[in-house]
Amino acid sequence: MYAIVDIETTGSYAAANGITEISIQLSDGQSVTGRYSTLINPGQPIPPYITAMTGITNSMVAGAPRFAEVAEQIYNLLHDKIFIAHNVNFDYSFIKSHLREAGFEFNTKKLCTVRLSRKIFPGFLSYGLGKLSCSLGIEISDRHRAGGDAEATAKIFHLLMENDKENHIQKSLQRNSKEWILPPNVPKEHFDALPYTPGVYYFHNEKGKVVYVGKAANIRYRVNSHFSNNSESRQKQNFMRHVYGISHQPCGTELMACILESAEIKKRWPVFNSSQKRWEDIYGIFVYEDRRGYLRLAIDKNRKRLNPVYTFHYLVDGHAIIRKLVKDYQLCPKLCFLQNDDAVCEGIKEDYCKGACAKKETPARYNRRVQKACSSLMVQPSFAIIDNGLNGDDRSCILVCEGKFYGMGYIPAGFPLKDISVLKEQVAIYRENSFIRNIIHGYVARFPEKVFYF
Repeated sequence: MYAIVDIETTGSYAAANGITEISIQLSDGQSVTGRYSTLINPGQPIPPYITAMTGITNSMVAGAPRFAEVAEQIYNLLHDKIFIAHNVNFDYSFIKSHLREAGFEFNTKKLCTVRLSRKIFPGFLSYGLGKLSCSLGIEISDRHRAGGDAEATAKIFHLLMENDKENHIQKSLQRNSKEWILPPNVPKEHFDALPYTPGVYYFHNEKGKVVYVGKAANIRYRVNSHFSNNSESRQKQNFMRHVYGISHQPCGTELMACILESAEIKKRWPVFNSSQKRWEDIYGIFVYEDRRGYLRLAIDKNRKRLNPVYTFHYLVDGHAIIRKLVKDYQLCPKLCFLQNDDAVCEGIKEDYCKGACAKKETPARYNRRVQKACSSLMVQPSFAIIDNGLNGDDRSCILVCEGKFYGMGYIPAGFPLKDISVLKEQVAIYRENSFIRNIIHGYVARFPEKVFYF
């Protein structure tokens, strides 16, 4: 038995929205055998744009039952049926979430009439419910209301059953099929082409534009996780509604995937990526002379017309850099704002501060060390990170020139690493940002054996 379901809601994802109407059409695969419909009081205001689309107003649902009041009846109708809807993951996520809140654990097989229609009725310009129904000669009596849309979906499903010459419906119900977890408009072939390797994957919208970029140690597993979980988040529903294609770019290592992801986000600015879409170097290390003539190092936010000695994204990185400079160049922690109390200077107690904070050292002598410390931030080494390639005949190469990320690519196994100018010709050039710089330098600290210095 099948249950064809349609719901109307207050918003696009279950985690923060409610159901305003539900309609269930029970079917034996050939005809409707039972019907259930009701308005639902969502327990929250219905947005005006939802009312404009569905015609359901706050006054209409004021006296309707809360979902918890009809949850048992809905569960009994659905729990032993195959759950069918047009864009099934949307309806299923709301029903599952609301049933769970009412105390019912709901898990059942699903079929999506969008995905099935693309396979059984290929070639239509659109597979939205309204246009698909028109193409199939189905009249929707009450569009954007649960009853009318569920009735149209039931008619579509019965036509699918009649015309399924290649058993797509049965194949979709098999346990190893991914049809029921993928967005309704993504061809399964896109998923099947994903490798089990590190790399970057791209989600495309209906026009082919990249709307999300992600990185993974295993592309196939990571993409699968976006859709196979039971998340009720806005992001998952955005993916379900707006993703029409998936592409990928394999990488030799996970580090290369992290770098490529960051570069692609900066380049493409995908609408559904939130991290890394901001000014990278929020903070800087600044040097200034105080009233006593001592040069002082301070961390502050970057501002226009200010020239930092060094920039970084996270405060913790800046503090780590200054702590290292203080120890390496015997600077005063008080003059570098690492110690702000009136207690004895920690640098004097540990015998690396020479007493500038207590005027025991002249500004000229102290300032020379501060200048050397600042200069050290300007002089950075050039090196290459050599690691696994895409196949056994090559090696991955991430090239850093004078502390700045230059580019990355692949070189033949056994390629000589003596001349950095020759190596530059072997890699693709990328634009550096602070995220890339930080992950590279962190990787170098953890895996020095993979680093070749020039």
